[in-house]
Amino acid sequence: MERIKYKNLPNCLRLTNDEIEVVVTTDVGPRILRYAFLKGENIFGEHFDAKVETALGEFKPYGGHRLWIAPENMPNSYTPDNARVEYFFDEQKNSIRLIQAIEPVTKTQKEITVALDEKGSGVSINHKITNCGLESTEVAAWALTIMRGGGEALIPNEPFAPYGAETLLPVRNLTVWSYTDLSDSRWLLGKDFIRLKVAAEKSEPQKIGVLNKQGWAQYRAGNLEFTKRFDFVENAVYPDMNSNTELYTAGDFVEIESLSPLQKIKPDESVEHIERWKLDLV
Repeated sequence: MERIKYKNLPNCLRLTNDEIEVVVTTDVGPRILRYAFLKGENIFGEHFDAKVETALGEFKPYGGHRLWIAPENMPNSYTPDNARVEYFFDEQKNSIRLIQAIEPVTKTQKEITVALDEKGSGVSINHKITNCGLESTEVAAWALTIMRGGGEALIPNEPFAPYGAETLLPVRNLTVWSYTDLSDSRWLLGKDFIRLKVAAEKSEPQKIGVLNKQGWAQYRAGNLEFTKRFDFVENAVYPDMNSNTELYTAGDFVEIESLSPLQKIKPDESVEHIERWKLDLV
């Protein structure tokens, strides 16, 4: 682990192995700001000037990877996380655990633990939300990754099978929002994938959600291919009309999002959600 300054955040930590580097910040968050090959381009988007004014204050996405509570709610989902976080470094596991202070409104505490594989580009991210209040609450862990612009996001479709007596029932859902326009040229609904192209000149937001039984989503930009994998829990209930994978874009801003099942957690109980990342040159 190396202490570095990254952009305008002075108290950052850099984890490396023989192939990749991950940069997290302890100034705000928890946030993962950078994921790249050594001395390579950051696959994550960086939006340090972006902000959303809410009744709870100014929320700043910063860029990179963050943890939210689902279902989305205004203003609670946008609770500002601009304060410093605690961190713990485990040298044996080459991992960093980032712990946010208890949020005063939601009465929850968010944690992200980042662990690098010994070799290669693999990274494991454990997301944890703990109920620090006095009453039970129903939440899901929502892992959001802001990608750099100019690329294309992909969600796999379920394996294709021709019409017949064994294919009469649907295999999954497609969730849309009031502002979703599937005629927008950024969408391509293909046989094998749902694709979302990122276009900086198109500022109108677009979003979809699906119940993704394949358990992965991808982003391709230039010669880089980012893949996140996550477990699909059979018979679980997910947020947003049963969506465990979501794509969102507006201009050059694009997110690939995975969600855990909804869980009712009592005081001091937690919900956890793991993503496994891989970065490839293509």
